[in-house]
Amino acid sequence: MRKSLRFSIFLTAILFSLAAFSQNITITGKVTQETGEGVPSVSVMVKGTNVGTFTDANGVFRINVSRVPVTLVFTSIGYENQEVTVESASTELAVKLLPASSIGQEVVVSASRTPERFLQAPVTVERMSNITLRNVPAPNYYEAIGNLKGVDMHTSSLTFRTVTTRGFISSGNTRMNQLIDGMDNQAPGLNFAVGSVIGLTELDVDNVELLSGASSALYGSGGVNGTLLLNSKNPFRSEGLSVQIKQGVMHLHDKQRGASPFYDWGVRWGKVINDKFAFKIASQFTKANDWEAYDYRNVRRTSVASKMVGGDRVTDPNYDGINVYGDETTANMQSIAQGGVITALNSIIPALPPVPGLPSVPVVNWSQALQAINHPVLGPTIRGILGTIPVVKDFFDGLNGGIFAGHQNVSRTGYEERHLVDYNTINYKITGGLHYKITPRIEASWNSYVGTGTTVYTGADRYSLKGLKMAQHKLEVKSDKWFVRGYTTQENSGDSYQATALGRLLNEAAKPSQTWYPQYMLAYYQARKAGASDHAAHQAARAFADQGRYQPGTQQFENAKNTIKDRAIPSGAKFDDRSDLWAAEGQVGLSDLLGFSDKVNVVAGTQFKQYVLNSNGTIFADTAGKLKPAEYGIYMQLKKDFFNNVLSLTAAGRYDKHTNFDGRFTPRVTAVVKMAPENYLRASFQTAYRFPTNQDQYINLNTVSTFLIGMIPEFQTYYRANSTNPTYTAASAGAYRAGTLADSNRLVPATFAEAKPESVSSYEIGYKATIKKLFFDAYVYYSEFQDFLERVAVVQSAQVGTGTGPGGTASQSHIYNPGTSRNLSYLQNSDENLNTFGWGLTAQYQLSKGYTLYGNVFSDKLVRGGNIFSGNMVGSEGRSTMSTSTFFNTPDYRYNIGLKNENVWKNVGMNFVWKWQSENFYEGTFVTGTLPAFGTLDGQVTYKVPESKSLLRIGATNIINTYHRTAFGNPSVGGLYYVSYGYNIF
Repeated sequence: MRKSLRFSIFLTAILFSLAAFSQNITITGKVTQETGEGVPSVSVMVKGTNVGTFTDANGVFRINVSRVPVTLVFTSIGYENQEVTVESASTELAVKLLPASSIGQEVVVSASRTPERFLQAPVTVERMSNITLRNVPAPNYYEAIGNLKGVDMHTSSLTFRTVTTRGFISSGNTRMNQLIDGMDNQAPGLNFAVGSVIGLTELDVDNVELLSGASSALYGSGGVNGTLLLNSKNPFRSEGLSVQIKQGVMHLHDKQRGASPFYDWGVRWGKVINDKFAFKIASQFTKANDWEAYDYRNVRRTSVASKMVGGDRVTDPNYDGINVYGDETTANMQSIAQGGVITALNSIIPALPPVPGLPSVPVVNWSQALQAINHPVLGPTIRGILGTIPVVKDFFDGLNGGIFAGHQNVSRTGYEERHLVDYNTINYKITGGLHYKITPRIEASWNSYVGTGTTVYTGADRYSLKGLKMAQHKLEVKSDKWFVRGYTTQENSGDSYQATALGRLLNEAAKPSQTWYPQYMLAYYQARKAGASDHAAHQAARAFADQGRYQPGTQQFENAKNTIKDRAIPSGAKFDDRSDLWAAEGQVGLSDLLGFSDKVNVVAGTQFKQYVLNSNGTIFADTAGKLKPAEYGIYMQLKKDFFNNVLSLTAAGRYDKHTNFDGRFTPRVTAVVKMAPENYLRASFQTAYRFPTNQDQYINLNTVSTFLIGMIPEFQTYYRANSTNPTYTAASAGAYRAGTLADSNRLVPATFAEAKPESVSSYEIGYKATIKKLFFDAYVYYSEFQDFLERVAVVQSAQVGTGTGPGGTASQSHIYNPGTSRNLSYLQNSDENLNTFGWGLTAQYQLSKGYTLYGNVFSDKLVRGGNIFSGNMVGSEGRSTMSTSTFFNTPDYRYNIGLKNENVWKNVGMNFVWKWQSENFYEGTFVTGTLPAFGTLDGQVTYKVPESKSLLRIGATNIINTYHRTAFGNPSVGGLYYVSYGYNIF
């Protein structure tokens, strides 16, 4: 941070020292709308030049020109453009703007990286202006994105949300780019976009643009399922002091807690010092008690493969609750008893005289143990010695009597999530920028975005992100024809920790499993021998073994919890991540530069990223030093209009290279045909790819139930998977455990292949039109994935190299017992065909008296191995048997339908929207199963005070308070009811 501060001061000094540029005639005026209210942020340009300015918060402007008369052009989204000829600068100019006569006229940049009308965009794009965001029924701009066509919102917590389009819903979606003012918002180490936690403040958002589907040809790796662009306000255009105070209440009728407050306060100040220099500063503070995850249903796991089963802690000795942590530690009773006898044998046999046929030490499996126990010469002696050791005698008698026979696993007693994670959500953001106009058309700027927060994140585990800090700093110089920028992202995981590791280590601190399991087994055996039922014996055994367990709410529990969560992985639960990203990017309009823009429009650009991964071994395999992968890319786009602008063709291509992977070329071709005035047919062929994320490549994380390891070949060597400790498919390990110890022939060896970047080819046809008061946009698409990256679940021995296997090699018998095996998971390219297809429709109709009816409906489906998988359980249950996971967790159908009016009566407005999604088959690391359908009603009533540009809002999300989940492991989300007052909201 200190280096960034010194760099910032140095660059600021440079900006201040740049030469001034001035004109000598000043024209002043005010721009108003029909009501007489001033219109802020209106662009005022001298026609035929690059000289221009913007109106302030009251609609007032000042512009310097070299002569009069001149023609000024006034433009603003939502209003008709207007030209005014100024003959003299002696009087103040009064300009009245009229509302735009048609909808769908906004300008978007994301679709082609150049400005174009929304109606004429060649691909599916959604846009929300700051005016839209001001009136949308949502507590913040990020949640409002969920109202857009094709968008699914994954909610890990109140302030951690993940945007997804066209399937593959997961927390921290890595198949989608998220850019804030052109900067990649993905945390370089934790690998999730943090825009909902750390990024733009509410009052500083100018607009949001969303590209659905493949978009790598212009935006690079990660744009497989879309690109989200969040853009802030420029202080030259948006100045003045703005304040917003939002108060609310949540957790009404919550099962876990009573009603609690919600606070969200924000302030922004933008100031134009003169024609050359402007600055802005903004901050936002959010505080609440977060939504709580309390899904205590039972789950069975084999690595990342999982499914819900019946039972609870009372009825199932191997209970593993979805939001209960520490109970992932499990062991097989028969294997524990056998292991106890084998350990005793290994201490007895060396003291006996060598006899032919007696197994040599070490005895490694039960078959060899039985050979020793039943040996015709020394068998009676061995059994006699075993009988003098109480624990071993009970184990042996239990095995002989069938008490420990079968496949019963026993799990440790876990802790509910609410006792482990920090639900005290706090989020603080501060952003600031210095902007300097080198010339009227060239602007230099330095912007910083700093945030810290405490929230809860769902990934392969539930993570308490406590005191997470992230900063982004950007230096940019741009004109309307080119830009060059450099930026850095600096990440600090703070006191973040892993919930499962915390629960497991709390158990181990109170009583190690090496002690707990023998105590459990002995108590169970004694209870059964006394005539107790199996159920009663398990209850008695758990009560006995759990003596001394740390109880939530006690000082002993809190002290132990604090000690463990403050200690770094693997001996504790804390992450220690200090990863950085350094990036540079440039783009230029070559046709403008070379003077042939009237023939063809050419845009070219380049990008470079250098990662510095530094987790001190808590996330990555970086104990030997920092990891520094890099990637670079170049792209070019050509656009040409034909037949008097009836047909527009665009061709683009991008080449990217990564340190660990071969280069990728991604082309894109689009066509837009004007079918009638304001009616456009579009067609596109797009390709996209994604290099595996830094975690995909380098992770080395024990989540207790699974070791998440990197996909590069070095990890196979490190875990001896390609030598003395082979891996087996998770499905075959489950089949083995369903049989007997002798059924090792059921095991299927896992094969490892060096992974390649994932890519997709997508075909889309769409139609967008404005017909009088109706606007609609429809699309259909089909995508073909190549080298699809999916998570592989494998099992191997946990005891290789410990002396328990001949020559330090792994024994297949270790796989039989979860206590002597370990689960590994990594990404690998699928050799199956995997495709997706879907469609969407959005419409908006202007009713009378200012009312607008709007809505959208969309659907996405997965095709795998020639089979179409629906979002319901009936259509998707075949996926649950696969040993790999696609995470295509998408409902069959979703729709949003709303009614709004910004001025129902005397500056009172309203906006209500009903959102619904069908049930969906969810494939997650927590559990695989079906989530029920749900619908929510969001609404907001506004009162505008024109004199002060104040806005009073009363609203709620999920008004009917329907508690629902968007994923297994996530919290149940209820209603949030709020009232806010905003001053100078523009």
